[in-house]
Amino acid sequence: EAERILELATLVTDSELNLIAQGPVIYVRQSEDLIAGMDEWNTKHHNESGLIDLVREQGISEREAEQATLAFLREHTTAGVSPLCGNSIGQDRRFLVKYMPELENFLHYRNLDVSTVKELAVRWRPDIAASHQKKGAHRALDDIVESIEELKHYRAHFFRTS
Repeated sequence: EAERILELATLVTDSELNLIAQGPVIYVRQSEDLIAGMDEWNTKHHNESGLIDLVREQGISEREAEQATLAFLREHTTAGVSPLCGNSIGQDRRFLVKYMPELENFLHYRNLDVSTVKELAVRWRPDIAASHQKKGAHRALDDIVESIEELKHYRAHFFRTS
């Protein structure tokens, strides 16, 4: 295995993208062989962000991370209701299917992929797509917050309802 889950973060919002609850940020312990075998992009970004140190120092097992995330979600939503949301989440869903199937099964089968909305904006309204810039921290919680802000931007400017 060349890639595994290193970090999980969870936010629950309402249908208007208002924050209801923030779950724990969880670091997932992985083997030193896996860490040493990461590709160049992952090695660079995850070392620069401090994620690798956090995985080594505070990481818990995949099972513990899955159960902690499920406990949080069960407090705030119902099984089968909430879709997986974020940017480019196809890979995230594949990781959940393989490594955290109970969590994956808790989520709705649909995804809300903000990158799809961005691709539509790039093609149909490039001015709107260009008017939103992300920081690109590549940390779980930061990425989720950025995805919510990006979706709010597209809702306000691309999906205008009035």
